[in-house]
Amino acid sequence: MKFTKRQIVYLVIVVFIALILSSYKLPYYIQKPGGADALNPIVEVVGGYPSEGDMHLVTVRGGQATPIQYMFAKVLPYQEILPLHEVRPEGITEEDYIQAQLQMMDSSQEKAIVVAYEAAKEDIIIEDNGVYVVSVLEGVPADDILQVGDLITSIDQITMKSAEDLISYVSNKIAGDTIEIEFERDDELKTESITLAELEELDNNVGIGISLVTDRKVQVDPEVNFSSGRIGGPSAGLMFSLEIYDQLTEEDLTKGYEIAGTGEVDYEGNVLRIGGIDKKVIAADREGCEIFFAPNENGASDSNYEIAKKTAEKIGTDMKIVPVDTFEDAQSYLQELEKK
Repeated sequence: MKFTKRQIVYLVIVVFIALILSSYKLPYYIQKPGGADALNPIVEVVGGYPSEGDMHLVTVRGGQATPIQYMFAKVLPYQEILPLHEVRPEGITEEDYIQAQLQMMDSSQEKAIVVAYEAAKEDIIIEDNGVYVVSVLEGVPADDILQVGDLITSIDQITMKSAEDLISYVSNKIAGDTIEIEFERDDELKTESITLAELEELDNNVGIGISLVTDRKVQVDPEVNFSSGRIGGPSAGLMFSLEIYDQLTEEDLTKGYEIAGTGEVDYEGNVLRIGGIDKKVIAADREGCEIFFAPNENGASDSNYEIAKKTAEKIGTDMKIVPVDTFEDAQSYLQELEKK
């Protein structure tokens, strides 16, 4: 078959438009329901006890929108379009964002270990060794000085063992003060001076423009292993802690049920608010989960629990939405649950 010049021109135009629609990145981010994977293959306590039911890790799928994805998100249910800067701050590259999410996942797993092992009264040793730089904003005092992955060990020759130490020290300074930061990069110790400034990203509080996480070493017995792959973010903390506790203790905490939920946990076992809970309810329902734990935020009117409950009513699911403020709330609920 022979093509005329006009047909070839039309074909080139069509191909070009198709490429633009499918690959050009818009300044928007699309979030939609992800999966609700059983945690048994992801979390393993060596010598841990088995269960008849499953704890589920619930995720939200997301990515920077192309024109065609943007159009689909406009008409398909349970897809949300957000300005890109609300998800990934200006000055943060896609790779930096991914690495920050993975670092938050590591931190989430670490907190879950502490909460679960302490609740199960198992052996645990905790040691803080410094502060990792998770991301650096553009145009801030730390820009071109610190990099993602740097380990800050001291400021003004004062040892910084945790993120809390660093935040507390800097918060007592004023804009224009200069601090001397000692940090490790590629096994080399470096020292740099940084002048503090008021940052819009910190509600005009004084800072250097980085997000950070404590380099905390946790040793436990028995050992626990994770295989979460490229799943990022902190919101799986509650379900990780429940799964670890379930494997550590002889009692079957699942009672034979399929249990999902979400919420970041801190080292004291408090369950904190997360994003995208409506989409996580939908993902858990699609997987056939019967119970869903949601952060209650001490009964706030716009809490994750209230949003989850409204979403469950909207989709007509039989899944039970359970409000929790702490790990202990979820633990007690399951312990009092009748066996399926």
